[in-house]
Amino acid sequence: MNWLILETSSRVARVGLARDGVLVLATHLDDARRHARDLAATIDSFLKAEALVPRDVTGVMVSQGPGSYTGLRVGLMSAKAFAYATGCQLIAVDTFSAIAEQAHAKIHDQWIIADALQGQVYRQRFTRSGTQWQAADGLRIDRVEDWLALVTPGVWISGPGVLAYADRIPKECPLVPEPDIAARITSVFVVGATRVPVTRAELFALEPLYLRGSSAEEKAKLS
Repeated sequence: MNWLILETSSRVARVGLARDGVLVLATHLDDARRHARDLAATIDSFLKAEALVPRDVTGVMVSQGPGSYTGLRVGLMSAKAFAYATGCQLIAVDTFSAIAEQAHAKIHDQWIIADALQGQVYRQRFTRSGTQWQAADGLRIDRVEDWLALVTPGVWISGPGVLAYADRIPKECPLVPEPDIAARITSVFVVGATRVPVTRAELFALEPLYLRGSSAEEKAKLS
């Protein structure tokens, strides 16, 4: 049971390898370079370090978004190509569900946000039921000020958007710091273990959770 784990939803991409439910390797790619330059080479180095060949891989778990348009496409296309070439399983993990899993046990209610640029955020609220996190509403893109109008004092705020908007988040709302590499990869693996692999037909149709077109497409609409 060897699983590759690709998390490319943010500027810093993360790659991991899990064996029999245990994370054995994890690293991040150089944030000064594009994910496409290093991703394949990093996967290759992981397999060689564990004396594996591509067909020894049980499956790939990949973050589906939301997040960076380019990063998500690089990660998802790499995962799809690997699964298609080797015949291994492919599991797509929604990024915000993985982030929710990182929360401390004392947290029971949290907003997760990511920077959607142009003064907007991806946002979704999660609540804990027992030991499981559940989405309390759907994933959306909102203007920052519209999202802030929904935030109540005391609710925790987490996700990659915290760093971008920390100065605008009410001081009564505790902020969850960005986890280390291993924690982020592990959370993707934990969530992925509850998901059903995509079928061969679904593999070709799988797209990132981006909710809108690329920056170039958005600009074209305004021209």
